Amino acid sequence: MVIKLIQIKSIVIVEGKYDKIALENIIDATIVTTNGFGIYKDRGKRDLIRRMCGENGAVIITDSDSAGAQIRSYIKSFCDTENIINVYLPQIIGKEKRKAKPSKQGFIGVEGMDKQTIITALEKSGVTVAHGSVSPKITKSDLYLFGLSGCSDSKSARDSFSLWVSLPTGISSNAFLDAVNAIFKRDEFIVEAKKWRQAQVKN
Repeated sequence: MVIKLIQIKSIVIVEGKYDKIALENIIDATIVTTNGFGIYKDRGKRDLIRRMCGENGAVIITDSDSAGAQIRSYIKSFCDTENIINVYLPQIIGKEKRKAKPSKQGFIGVEGMDKQTIITALEKSGVTVAHGSVSPKITKSDLYLFGLSGCSDSKSARDSFSLWVSLPTGISSNAFLDAVNAIFKRDEFIVEAKKWRQAQVKN
């Protein structure tokens, strides 16, 4: 059975990994986490989000508490706000199953929201909710084939490829994977990676 997901071309920005896991069951998109307030200290992640937002825009889905609002505001401070769609979830009292106690303000976060609530919030925010089968993603295996992950010199290779396609350098393999998935379709990435590797051989 083919799972039908909501296809979103823009990157989707959330706070944490559990938010990302929850949304992966609802949307087909490149989902990037801020690691909560970690985004304040992570220049590479900020540069990456800025670049991806400039390419295809961004959809921000943060928790409905004050911390979520603060993170949303901070992202808007370094990205072009014309390319941002803000998705606001309702403030529902409760807690996520994995947590021993509710958050400081007592609201359920993105990870705890039911599917229909998230879909409704997307629709109200004007996000196009075109349904379709999951499109092929660039994987760690694809990166490995080109020496961009899992090899002794993968870090320098990622930096070289990043310069080739005007991405920020010095980012982790996971962040790099998010970036290329936001910018390229899988077949486009393979073509570009082959061009890059040929250029490296000539040099």
